[in-house]
Amino acid sequence: MTHNNIPIPEPRIAHFEQLGFGMFIHWGLYSQLGQGEWIQHLGSIPMPEYVKLQDTFTAADFDAKEIARIAKKSGMNYITITTRHHDGFSLYDTRGLNEYDAPHSPAGRDLIAEFVTACREEDLLPMLYHTTLDWHEESFKNDFDAYLEYLYKSVEILCTHYGKIGGLWFDGNWSKPDADWKLDELYSMIRRLQPDALIINNTGLDQRGATGHPEIDSVTYEQGRPEPMNREGMPKYVAAEMCETINDHWGIGSIDFAYKSVPYLIESLCACRKVGANYLLNVGPTATGRIVPIQQHLLETVGEWIALHNKPVYEGKPSDVKGEGSNFVLETLDGKLYAFIYNLKISGHDNVTVGGGGAGDKTFTGLSRKISSIRWLDNGEKLQFKQDESAGSFTFNATGYPYGINLVVRVAEIEAESI
Repeated sequence: MTHNNIPIPEPRIAHFEQLGFGMFIHWGLYSQLGQGEWIQHLGSIPMPEYVKLQDTFTAADFDAKEIARIAKKSGMNYITITTRHHDGFSLYDTRGLNEYDAPHSPAGRDLIAEFVTACREEDLLPMLYHTTLDWHEESFKNDFDAYLEYLYKSVEILCTHYGKIGGLWFDGNWSKPDADWKLDELYSMIRRLQPDALIINNTGLDQRGATGHPEIDSVTYEQGRPEPMNREGMPKYVAAEMCETINDHWGIGSIDFAYKSVPYLIESLCACRKVGANYLLNVGPTATGRIVPIQQHLLETVGEWIALHNKPVYEGKPSDVKGEGSNFVLETLDGKLYAFIYNLKISGHDNVTVGGGGAGDKTFTGLSRKISSIRWLDNGEKLQFKQDESAGSFTFNATGYPYGINLVVRVAEIEAESI
């Protein structure tokens, strides 16, 4: 079904777009080394030596309920966790496929079962990342058809033993770009067993935004802000999602201090929502499964910002109304418009404020509906405006932050007559 030659999103995709903000979790054997998720490959660690990490994998501090609570407090609506990463170790019970999994480690538990249950308790959508490349499985190198059967059975376990899941997030097809991955078989099995599950397959750094297979429900933008999607004439409505590290590694880097700032994270979230994309922000838990305090505090601080703007962040859609520079507008189904304003400064005495300015008139175009009021969403302050309906433009006076406040991106709610 289409509207103005743009497909109508299927319910699972429309719901996914409204979730807006999610947590990515990279955690596995590599976390014990504290040097990122690719350390086995990049560090040239022989597999017989690397697999010994299974003997010390305790998951002693992995509390799925606590992680879900952190995500919820941070304004996140879903979590995507690495059920199996490229090193081949599974956090779930592989049920006889091999013994290279969490139940056969000192952890002795199916950690994905705990994760899915905790997500449901906090009303979070559980998304399951699963690698498609595998450094541990010998058949990946020497018998690809046998490997694909192993991969198929692995995903089938995730689709049949954990109740209703939010979706599968695959990663690794870029490792063999010319291979036949038999995606028709894999995806049809998912559709049969989990008809409401999203199917996402990360296209990597070199192919951001590529659609690929027709069953894909969302394109990916790894470590790069998304571009507006032109869905006109597409056979199916496809969502978009940007995934990003909170420092420079997906798995924990014990000596990686390059954390992104709260303003950067807020602006990244806004950049995603500007084009209707979701923001999937990663954490790398410790060797024993705990989210480190700095990552928790960064996420929860972003959550405080979202709490002031949750309606436009979650419900807002890209609008035809355009602003100047970084400023942009989202529109909700009830017809309200929300202007996102960047680079405002604090109003106050020169001796106690830094770099004043940034306030003043902000002009937008593309709106012919008559405006009745404009106010800041955070404190309700009404703002002066003028409108030229015939030209489809309006300008409002964006006041600076009161002393003691800086929201990084400030949002104004615009009331306009119905169409």
